[in-house]
Formats: sequence, structure tokens, C-alpha cells
Amino acid sequence: MRAVVCESWREFDQLELKDIPPPPLRPGAVRIKVVAAGISFATQLVVAGKYQRKPPLPFTPGTEVAGTVLESAPDVPHPLPPGTRVFAVADWGAMAEEVVVDAIHVVPVPDGLPLEAAVAFPISYPTAGSALLWRAKLQPGQWLLVQGAAGGVGLAAVEIAKALGAHVIARAGATKHEMLRARGADAVLDSALPFKDEVRRMTGGRGVDVVLDVLGGAAFDEGLRCLADGGTLLTLGYAAGGIPQLGVNLLLLKNIAVAGVNWGAYVGWSPGYNRQDWAAQCQALWAQLTTWWAAGKLRPEVHAAFPLEQFREAMAEVSGRRSVGRVIVRP
Repeated sequence: MRAVVCESWREFDQLELKDIPPPPLRPGAVRIKVVAAGISFATQLVVAGKYQRKPPLPFTPGTEVAGTVLESAPDVPHPLPPGTRVFAVADWGAMAEEVVVDAIHVVPVPDGLPLEAAVAFPISYPTAGSALLWRAKLQPGQWLLVQGAAGGVGLAAVEIAKALGAHVIARAGATKHEMLRARGADAVLDSALPFKDEVRRMTGGRGVDVVLDVLGGAAFDEGLRCLADGGTLLTLGYAAGGIPQLGVNLLLLKNIAVAGVNWGAYVGWSPGYNRQDWAAQCQALWAQLTTWWAAGKLRPEVHAAFPLEQFREAMAEVSGRRSVGRVIVRP
């Protein structure tokens, strides 16, 4: 089969497209014919050996997949019939014609949801969902500030917050503001400009209850100062710069909190975590997300789709910050 291959830690553009044997079907797993695989900023970190977990070399990158079931291992309790349309979380290997994933992380795609759009459901939507529902416990009527709102996780957060009945302030580049308003954002701010005073003005001087931050750097520091008393900043990534250094005295003075969110810990990517422990909770979250999609509250956005051989061009859309929603590759 054709697959993108990483043979040593390197820059993403140095990866190669090769013909390799299909992965073996392991116990408890499902083999999927890949129709679409997601590509993200984190993919660059993984292949460079800079992510918190390192796959065994050589490997094929890619953790988000949508496609059709080819076969299930004999020990899978309730196997889906071959041909079933599914989305799934992979440990790695999605940027290929076939991938093998754990059955507990395979979810049937609802009728009417295109497989390309379904790539947003394995990671982007549940990352935002676990942050807002599990960690922040966002409530109707509360205020949420989303940093990096036009990316895959940020856009998902805007939609999920609106599904919950919250008020949303979205920060993104000026060219993406119209799309964010169409997704329900109550206010949109230019990511090139300071924002603390404007956020305070929009909330009557109080500040927001929750900040969802995928950027890090200076945006983290200013976002922390946008919190109302008792508010929580959710830190999910550092796409815009270095890892922030936090003066905890600010948390004490303002009665605020910072909470880390690592969706990978729930799907078995972190040392010491058993994916079986979280399987039921993850499946329940996916069920809620697909229910919201069926109700028209979530509208997964595919910015661009590239054939597998153009994987470098696909990454350039992400790293160049031109994407709105998800970028995918199609084997």
C-alpha cells in the first residue's frame, strides 16, 4: 500500500511516500480503508521527535481517519460489518491507504455526514468537547474566549459552546471573521491586536468565565488577564510560540485557575494511561457530538483536501495559517 513514511526524526517536508506492506491486524483492532486523514500542526512535532510521545521508527504519521471497515479482529465483541463508514482515532498510521486502530476508538459515521468532514470528529471536536464539558464545565449564559478560533479545535470550541448556550468571543485573523460569525460567535476580535480591554468591555467589565487557548505565548498571558473571578483558562497547545511560564500568584490574587487538557491521555497516548479506562466516556462524548451534528449545531469545515502524494502542500496550508477548519489528505 502507499503510505507517508518517517524513517528518522526529521522535518515534515523530508518525509517520503513509499509502497509498504499493510499493517498486521492485531487483537482488539479494526482495519480501515482510509478515505481521508487529518493533518495538523501537531503532526510536525511528532515526525520531528518533539511530541510528548514518540512512535517506534519507522512509522506512518496521522492519527485522524475516516473511511470504511475492511475487517475486524476475531476478538472484537461487536464488530462492524465490512463497508461500514466510520471515523477513528489511530495511534499513528492514518496517512496511508489502510490503517489498523483499536475497536474502542472506531465510531460509525451518521448518514449524511461526508467522510471527509468526519475527519474532524476523532480529535478536533472531542478535544474541544472534553475541554469545555469535562474540565471547564461550561454552563449556559457563561462567556468563553476562544484563542485560535479558526483552527480545527478552535472552530469546534465555538460551535460546542453555542450548542451549550454560552456566549462566545472568537479571536482569529481578519479574513476569518465572517466565517466565525456564521458559526455563531457573538463577537470576533482580530488576533493581530491586543484584546484584554476589549474583552472586558464586551463583558461589562467582568471578564470571561473560560478561555480556551491553543496558542500559548503572549496570547496565553493576555488571555489569563481576561478571566473573571473564579474563571478557568484551558491550555491545549502552543501553536503560536513558546510554552508560557505562569506566575501562580496571579491565580491566588484573582481566584482563577489554569487547567491542562490532553485528549491524547483519554485515548491511550500518554504513558501510564489505559485507554480502556476512558473508553465508555469517550464513546459517550462522540455520541453527544454526532447528536449535535444531526441537530445542525456542528458544521465540520474542510478547508482543503489534497491527494496523498501532495502531503507537503497540505501541511503548508496548516503551517502557513491559511486554513479555516481542517486540512485533509486522500489516499
